[in-house]
Amino acid sequence: MTETPDLIYKIATAASFAPARLSGHYDGMPIDAEDGYLHFSTAAQLAETLRLHFKGQSGLVILAVRTADLPELVWEPSRGGQMFPHLYGGPLPLTAVEWEASVDVDAEGNCTLPEAVR
Repeated sequence: MTETPDLIYKIATAASFAPARLSGHYDGMPIDAEDGYLHFSTAAQLAETLRLHFKGQSGLVILAVRTADLPELVWEPSRGGQMFPHLYGGPLPLTAVEWEASVDVDAEGNCTLPEAVR
């Protein structure tokens, strides 16, 4: 990881994200609770994350999160040695979310990412 991107992406189901709209923070998906941190992807990693982990799901929410708003973000090697952003120690404050969009992933793992993903 040579340069930290301005935005990283959190994928959520609509059901898991719904309480965040009232509380102002997102606690994450079940896998986040199991692993002890919130999983994120960069723009370059997003499509593959959707293909591998969200195949056949509709009504997903992609959250574009400003890295500058998450000083406790940690970059760690994961899939194939790629560096992935992880947030330890708490929920994601919705004040760090620049935008959100819906996405569906077909049974083969294909999807169309929002144009704003960069």
